[in-house]
Amino acid sequence: MKKKILFILLSICVFNVFAITPIKIKKSTTKHGPEKGSLIIIGGGLIPTAIWNKFTELAGGVDKANIVVVTTAAGDSAGTETATIDLVKAQTKIKNVTLLHTSDLKEANSEKFIESLKAATGVFFEGGRQWRIADSYLNTLTHQAFLDVLERGGVIAGTSAGASIQGSFLWRGDTSGPQVLVGDHTQGLGFLRNSVIDQHLLRRNRQFDLVTIIETNPQLIGIGLDESTAILVQKDTLEVLGKSYIAIYDYKTILGEGPKHVVGDKEDNTAANGPFFFLHEGQKYDLSSRTVIKERNQ
Repeated sequence: MKKKILFILLSICVFNVFAITPIKIKKSTTKHGPEKGSLIIIGGGLIPTAIWNKFTELAGGVDKANIVVVTTAAGDSAGTETATIDLVKAQTKIKNVTLLHTSDLKEANSEKFIESLKAATGVFFEGGRQWRIADSYLNTLTHQAFLDVLERGGVIAGTSAGASIQGSFLWRGDTSGPQVLVGDHTQGLGFLRNSVIDQHLLRRNRQFDLVTIIETNPQLIGIGLDESTAILVQKDTLEVLGKSYIAIYDYKTILGEGPKHVVGDKEDNTAANGPFFFLHEGQKYDLSSRTVIKERNQ
């Protein structure tokens, strides 16, 4: 398993070097998060009002936001269904919401297809199967247009499959089903660089699944999100939103060398005795230094 993961990661590196794509690679001052704009990465399930409100705010507010909803992960039928569009409108009160859907890589690589993204202040990725998003958009003009939304200071959000696709290494991306952790699709859209993202963490008892890949690939940061819970990432600062927990998987933590955080005379739940630790709503984490950001009253 470990050798397979390493081989696949090396293959991705080779592919990125030699593939001819419209993606513009530039130096960044951040290690994992976007230099500009925001990511909201949601673990699936019902999305709390507070998360929708943050998405609306970061997209420019009810009156100014221009949202593109990507429904590709849900399959071909989602190209004509308006359920997710209706949901976004109902939860955010934003009127300017457009559907974006294709399963055709050539269409996604056309100027006509990306027209709605050129004025977008926010993008929302629906859940489903993350490999469908990769098959349709990876290394295309649409992929670059998503990155341009961030470059303009906009927000990209996604739930479930729309969460995992935001990482650089695509977790549970096999076409045969999500039970295959490292499958036939292993490259994500990379909005959160050098990362691997899982979802439905506690709800589906997945909390130990990310350990092996971080053990074999120390450069990656692993993030597991429970349902109704999200992370907001701006530059290299991560903040937890929502009702449950997220888990952080870091190589030093797995080795037992992670930093300890003390509140009063007790270690809090970020002082891991195992290969990961949990963070809850309001807690922040520095992705660059791989440390929990202490609250001012600590």
